[in-house]
Amino acid sequence: MKGSQFNRKTLDILQDIIFRILLVTDGRTTDILETLLGEKLKVQVIRQEQIGVKEAVMTGESQGAPYYIRESVLIGEKSGVIVSYNIALVYSKNVPPALFESMANRQEGIGKVMNSQGIRTLREVIDFGFIEETATVDLFNRPVNINLPSNGEKFPYKKYFIYFGRKPGIQMVEYFNPAIIQHRLKQEVAYEQPHELDE
Repeated sequence: MKGSQFNRKTLDILQDIIFRILLVTDGRTTDILETLLGEKLKVQVIRQEQIGVKEAVMTGESQGAPYYIRESVLIGEKSGVIVSYNIALVYSKNVPPALFESMANRQEGIGKVMNSQGIRTLREVIDFGFIEETATVDLFNRPVNINLPSNGEKFPYKKYFIYFGRKPGIQMVEYFNPAIIQHRLKQEVAYEQPHELDE
């Protein structure tokens, strides 16, 4: 096997391992993404609105009205790289009031708010894996355009419930940018090369 082929195979294996760790973790996803990208992330809310009971029932849950849908992306504060596309169905009746208020203000990611407020939760991962762009769907199994670069690669994704006590308060699906590891590696190589010339 040639060197370039070996390097590509090694990168593919490394990416697969890292993404599988990200997908099976039941918490602190944003912290892992910030570590992978090497910078802080900010949230950009694309859509946040109340939905009807009929739509919520389509997901298999019928408690916690009123219901809100929130679509957002996590973006690198410095690079502007989009690292994930997130869709959340919020059962507001089951969410702590302080958390719901912070979410309504659209300023921070849900995980960051829960950590800063010291809210204890249980996360149940119900599905994860890698999916073709043409197969991406929202929480109602409707096709969704997640607008993430892929270069033909499958998107890592994770779907889970966040419980506050015994009842689910939030259902989420997250699609991750498959190029974030390569982006970080290119940054590190670009940083090292000028320093090598100075030695």
